[in-house]
Amino acid sequence: MTSRRVITRTTSIVCMILVFILEVATAAAAGTPGMVPSADGTPIAYEVYGSGGPTLILVHGWSCDARYWREQLDSFPARHRVVTVDLAGHGHSGTGRENYTMRAFGEDVRAVADAVGGDRLILVGHSMGGLVIAEAARLLPGRVLGLIGVDTLHKLDYPITDEYAAGMIAPLEADFAPACRQFAASMIRPDTDAELAEWIQADMSSAPKSVALSAMHGYMGQWISGRGIEVFAGLTLPVVGIYADLWPVDTEANRQYIHSFEAIVLEGTDHFLMLGAADEFNRALEKAIKTIAP
Repeated sequence: MTSRRVITRTTSIVCMILVFILEVATAAAAGTPGMVPSADGTPIAYEVYGSGGPTLILVHGWSCDARYWREQLDSFPARHRVVTVDLAGHGHSGTGRENYTMRAFGEDVRAVADAVGGDRLILVGHSMGGLVIAEAARLLPGRVLGLIGVDTLHKLDYPITDEYAAGMIAPLEADFAPACRQFAASMIRPDTDAELAEWIQADMSSAPKSVALSAMHGYMGQWISGRGIEVFAGLTLPVVGIYADLWPVDTEANRQYIHSFEAIVLEGTDHFLMLGAADEFNRALEKAIKTIAP
């Protein structure tokens, strides 16, 4: 009887430990939500996961939101505090802004950084988010260790003209949803999981048209005006890019304007590599983090 009671008690303790571990894991997976006003008062939604340093602030791309980082939230919060952001006009954030510019988005990231605190930050930006995190880094002097771009900033001096931008935006202005679906499809490999490919196209094409067009004009304007290069002037931060192999990255051109630039190219991936090639991407992201903060 004594032996049986010991076994029962031991089993109960093990079960309690397992329940505790499950509860901790579930809490980490859910994240802690927050809302903070940006510089212009627009409410910016964010979520905090895990603990540890450096802190990773994940910034999505055009017509996306924080859900595009979902495949990174299982492993990285075990080693880092991870913060996801919905830029203004996206996800759960406010939509009252008149002009959705890269500088204004940078203010969104700064507001979140101030809300969560800390001075060992690594900003991670996908697509349009690459320019956003550069703008944010200028607003957070002394607090950012480095930047990680995800399939962005392929060639900082790529010549984009007003005519080129107008031709790209015109279909979106004329009939947003189908044009956006086509735009998203052009960045997805044909062999991508069909369910994921459909989710990306349906999700991006459901974005608010006014926000999407304003943000696209703002993004293109960065390249036309030269701000895409100017924003890196004076930033003495290491930048690591993680790239799909859909489009070439000009490492040498970027090194003319970026203090320190390294590129990691993942073969057989597409623009949404953090979703479609999550395991490979996560290994590359960890490598990029260690490059910036050994």
